[in-house]
Amino acid sequence: MNLKEFFQKYPRAALAFSGGVDSTYLLAEAARYAQNIRAYTVVSSFQPHFEQEDASRLAKQLGIAQSVIPVDVLASDNIRANPVNRCYYCKKAVFTAIRKAAEKDGFTIILDGTNASDEAADRPGMKVLQELDILSPLRLCGLTKKEIRRRSQELRLPTWNKPAYACLATRIPANEPITAEKLERTEWAENFLMTLGFRDFRVRFFHNCAKLQVTRPQLSLVKAHRKEILSVLRTRYDEVLLDLEVRP
Repeated sequence: MNLKEFFQKYPRAALAFSGGVDSTYLLAEAARYAQNIRAYTVVSSFQPHFEQEDASRLAKQLGIAQSVIPVDVLASDNIRANPVNRCYYCKKAVFTAIRKAAEKDGFTIILDGTNASDEAADRPGMKVLQELDILSPLRLCGLTKKEIRRRSQELRLPTWNKPAYACLATRIPANEPITAEKLERTEWAENFLMTLGFRDFRVRFFHNCAKLQVTRPQLSLVKAHRKEILSVLRTRYDEVLLDLEVRP
């Protein structure tokens, strides 16, 4: 099955849309092949503001109607406690909200951007997709992340080389409680580093310290901006650390 055949089978659907590489490519193909598609974007404290803005801009560029759904993820005790399977509880809250909104709009088929490279065993949230009957066209059609990036470039989508950006909660170690302040501080720190030219990096929360994870080519950028990074981040963290296990 290819995506054209998928949308012939499911011509009317709701798409969970984050504005990332996978969901943007899927939305672009849905715009070509589906009869009726609507994007549903969840807004929560786990997503940085720039991701929310990107999703709205991309939906508009693709000419697809978008619904923005606020979800208070920190209202859940299971999510705030941050267990190792926190992703399951978060995905459950997110996709339950999407399904409720989509069904209110008359959609019974809900799609997400999970691709064929995503290993189910490594992703607790995959169980939610099965429980809530969410379809993953990219996975069903055997499309890997590499192939999706290649096709996105061919379609001239601005996301074709966009770095992966996991939610802000992933910066906080498992079993350490998640708070709105920790999430806001993480977003603040990463936004600052972006202004210095960093991309595809993380600012991990580690015993009230900022632990920087960058790619190997960016180690020289850390050195070049060392004093500035320390000056700014030390205003809200006890220490600033550099993880020598660089990001691939």
